[in-house]
Amino acid sequence: MSKKTTGYVLLLTIAIASVITLLYEFDLVAVPPAVMMAVRWITAAVLIWNAIVRKGLTTWILTCMVLGIFVGLDFPDVAKALQPLSQGFIKLVKTIVGPILFSTLVFGIAGHSDLKQVGRMAWKSMLYFFCATTCAIFIGLAAINLTKAGVGIDIEHMPHEELPQTSAVSDTDKLALEHIDESAHWLYKFTSFFRDTFPENIVKSVYENKVLQIVVFAVIFGIGLAMVDEKKRKPFVDFTESLSEAMFKFTNLVMLFAPIGVGAAMAYTVGHLGVDILKNLFMLLATLYLALIFFLAGVLLPVALYLKIPIKEFINAIKEPVSIAFATTSSDAALPKAMSAMERFGVPRKIVSFVIPTGYSFNLDGTSLYLSLASIFVAQAAGIHLSFGQQLLIAFTLMITSKGVAAVPRASLIILIATADQFGLPVFVIAAILGIDELMDMARTSVNVIGNCLATVVVAKWEGEFDETAPFRKDHDEDGIEEIVETIEEGPEGETRS
Repeated sequence: MSKKTTGYVLLLTIAIASVITLLYEFDLVAVPPAVMMAVRWITAAVLIWNAIVRKGLTTWILTCMVLGIFVGLDFPDVAKALQPLSQGFIKLVKTIVGPILFSTLVFGIAGHSDLKQVGRMAWKSMLYFFCATTCAIFIGLAAINLTKAGVGIDIEHMPHEELPQTSAVSDTDKLALEHIDESAHWLYKFTSFFRDTFPENIVKSVYENKVLQIVVFAVIFGIGLAMVDEKKRKPFVDFTESLSEAMFKFTNLVMLFAPIGVGAAMAYTVGHLGVDILKNLFMLLATLYLALIFFLAGVLLPVALYLKIPIKEFINAIKEPVSIAFATTSSDAALPKAMSAMERFGVPRKIVSFVIPTGYSFNLDGTSLYLSLASIFVAQAAGIHLSFGQQLLIAFTLMITSKGVAAVPRASLIILIATADQFGLPVFVIAAILGIDELMDMARTSVNVIGNCLATVVVAKWEGEFDETAPFRKDHDEDGIEEIVETIEEGPEGETRS
């Protein structure tokens, strides 16, 4: 069966399944649960056949995401038991982060010895990050004030979960704050963020996956290496170039496991939460998703159109890392693939290796929007009226505190709890919305990845180094699968094995 015919069969199957699902959900027709299960798994069979025919890694990832939803709905206990597969995938991806950041940054700086460009990229990136996240924060504030999702909500009937026992302030800093007047606490917390960007031990930073610390070390090391004589610099530059190339190939191999890891993550989420949770807090969830869509269409899309970025090709380039981020709720899991995708899209490696990792700490657009929206929701649910000035103060606070949030699942909760404490908002409401946090995390993490990918193109265009012809290449092995197969069959040196 051809790809075209398979596509038509898939569309027809999805259309029929969607109609039956709507009839079932709105009680328009009495559809037995057994029939609904049969519809789901017939759709699953067609999806699997479509993935086999098309063979693309992205197709398999999207297929496994849907299969994960079906497993979570029909076999929740099995779905919960699959969580180690998603955790294993994320752990495997995190092994890539440290080496790939260090090697690409050091080679990008020392290999070109253009220290002025590093400075230009830094201030241009920070300016763009500040503008983008500021827009996201204010869109979040506007959205929650328009929908008033938290007003009149019955807190007693909201799902309650225990808050994670974490704090935005370390135990050591808490002791230090005891000896400082409360009026200066904000200054200590602000300066402690900059302190924590510097690595105490680079091996420890890699082990703990501290992206910003790795970036700072690599940038300083690269600058130092660029100042060394050519004869002594070249061996290490060649080593970092070889290491970066090897890590990108390593990424292609790891991503072969992505469909299983992504499917397991989605299955666990649905099996753990169920779908009824959507009915309880639908207004909040819908407000977030609509606000994120508005941010994409009202901020990022105009930027892309103004810079004449080919939208269709850009979407094709980012669809795989975004789907990984959506299912795993971890920006880190999508980082290596996002870097390789943007390089393939036409952004030089030296820009990709600087902008994306830095953006993971300073350009979390989706997280910034969520934090502003959720903080006002907490006040609305508790019946606390906040003036426009108070909301602006919360927004400016989030502009600072959100810049240090780690790109891992649930880390934004720490910032949200800290903000609620600072402004006297009830923390117990945060515990109530924790039930759907994973569903919200999927959307905001995806927007984080989209925003950082676009940032690389913006900086590349600004620097005049964007390859305009790269997005239109049709002969590239997108997923690296053909290259992997050829290497296995022929050997690393291209000699056919007997």
